Amino acid sequence: MKANLQNSTDFILLGLITHPAFPWLVFAVVFSIFLVAVAANVVMILLIHMDSRLHTPMYFLLSQLSIMDTVYICITVPKMLQDLLSKEKIISFLGCALQIFLYLTLIGGEFFLLGLMAYDRYVAVCKPLRYPLLMNRRICLFMVVGSWVGGSLDGFMLTPFTMSFPYCGSREINHFFCEIPAVLKLSCVDTSLYETLMYACCVLMLLIPISIISVSYTRILLTVHRMNSVEGRQKAFATCSSHIAVVSIFYGAAFYTNVLPHSYHTPEKDKVVSTFYTILTPMLNPLIYSLRNKDVATALRKLLGRCPSSQRRRVVDLSRKY
Repeated sequence: MKANLQNSTDFILLGLITHPAFPWLVFAVVFSIFLVAVAANVVMILLIHMDSRLHTPMYFLLSQLSIMDTVYICITVPKMLQDLLSKEKIISFLGCALQIFLYLTLIGGEFFLLGLMAYDRYVAVCKPLRYPLLMNRRICLFMVVGSWVGGSLDGFMLTPFTMSFPYCGSREINHFFCEIPAVLKLSCVDTSLYETLMYACCVLMLLIPISIISVSYTRILLTVHRMNSVEGRQKAFATCSSHIAVVSIFYGAAFYTNVLPHSYHTPEKDKVVSTFYTILTPMLNPLIYSLRNKDVATALRKLLGRCPSSQRRRVVDLSRKY
C-alpha cells in the first residue's frame, strides 16, 4: 500500500495513538466525548432559540460559539473514529485540504468570537445603561459575520499555500487529522520561511482578540472594584466567570500550538494538545456555560419539565379518546 501511495496524492493518517493496544477502548472513549459534545452544543443552541429570556446579545454570541464547536468537532472526530476501526487510514488530497480549510476557519472564527464576547461583557458591566444601544441586533450580526469572515480569511490564505508544496516519499501524517505542521513535515522542499510567516500570521490573529479580552477585563475589574454593592460584584463575577474559563482553556492550547518555539514541540505533545482543543474544548464549553450560568440552567430545567407534562397530556388525551 505504501508503494502505491508514493505515486498517489492520498495521505495516511497515523492517528492519535499509532498502534493502540485496545483500539475499541480508545474508540469508545472518543465516541462518548463526541456524543456528549454534539448533544450539549445542540441543546445549548435549541435552548437559546426557544427560551425568550435567552434572546440577548450574550446568548446570541454563545449560540454561534456552539455552532462553531459543533462543526469543529465534526470535521476531525468522525474520520478519527473511522480510522480506529479501519486498517486503511487514507485521506484524499482534497479531503486533507478541506480539513485544513475548515479547521483554520473555525479556530480563527472562535479566536475573534471569544474576543468579541469579552467586549460584550465589558459593555454589560461597565456601560449597562448604553448596553441596548451598543449591543443592538445589527452590531451583534456584524460581530458574528466578522468572526466567520475573519476565520475564513485565514483558511483561504494558508490552505492553498500549504497544499501547493510538493509532497514526495512518505505520505504518512503523524497525526489524527491534517494539521498544517504535521503535513508540512512530508514536504520535500524547505518550508521554513513559510512556517515562519504562518506562525507570524497566527500570532497576529491571537494578539487581536487577546488585546480585546485584556482591555475588556481590565476595565471590568476596575469597575467591579469601585462597586459598593456586594451583590453587584457577585453578579458581575458570575456573568464573566464562564467566559474567563472558556478563554483560559482555548487560548492556553492555542498559545502552545502557535506561539511556543519548535524546540518545545514533539509529535506526541502536539497530538495531545490538538486533542484538547479539537475534542475536549467543544465538549467543555457548553458544560461550563450551562453549569455556571443560572439562566441557562433555568431554561434547561424548564425544557426538561415540559417533556413529562407533554407526555402526561398525551396519555390523558388517549385515555379520553378510548
